[in-house]
Amino acid sequence: MTSESEMGYQQIQGATTVGLVCSDGVVLASEKRVSWGRLVTSRHGQKVFKLTDNIGLAFAGLMSDMQALVREASAYANLFRLEKGRPISTKSMSKLISNMLFNRRMMPLIMETVVGGVDEDGPSLFSMDLMGSLIPDDFISAGSGAPIAMGVLEAEYSNDIDCEAGAELVTKAIKAAVARDAVSGDGIDILIIRAGGAEERSISLRG
Repeated sequence: MTSESEMGYQQIQGATTVGLVCSDGVVLASEKRVSWGRLVTSRHGQKVFKLTDNIGLAFAGLMSDMQALVREASAYANLFRLEKGRPISTKSMSKLISNMLFNRRMMPLIMETVVGGVDEDGPSLFSMDLMGSLIPDDFISAGSGAPIAMGVLEAEYSNDIDCEAGAELVTKAIKAAVARDAVSGDGIDILIIRAGGAEERSISLRG
């Protein structure tokens, strides 16, 4: 049975966010609609962020919490590079964000978090809930449209997919969710991360 707090979270987390590990990198994507319950508050929200040249973040949840975590995580990533003389790894960044979320567990950031990146260990992808539970996976979906998007990913994902095919797959998955989830829509932001750097793309879904 769903508790009142869980129901409240479900009402405000409207989003469809996905991530894929590809043969040559990682693809993160999310639609652009920002909602609060049944109210659409913006059609231009950003839920996918380039954190460093090799790491990106994607979210489903409250925009303010996403932005606060991105600012803090970015500061830690910059400090690490200054101190160590090299970029932080995807796994280390994920563990750091996991600890940040766990430390706030009494007053959690209301969002689901996806971290993806490429480093000397290759491409990797991690998901986290409000409490910071850290789960690695090859493909991930989050938000209110996640069950629909996951159906598309499970049917069509393969380990040898490249980033260009991955970008097409995340677009198809999010479009399927947008067609059935009223609090997802308006456009898709895509972040493609390869060993040579990150590329941002945007797709409009408004006719």
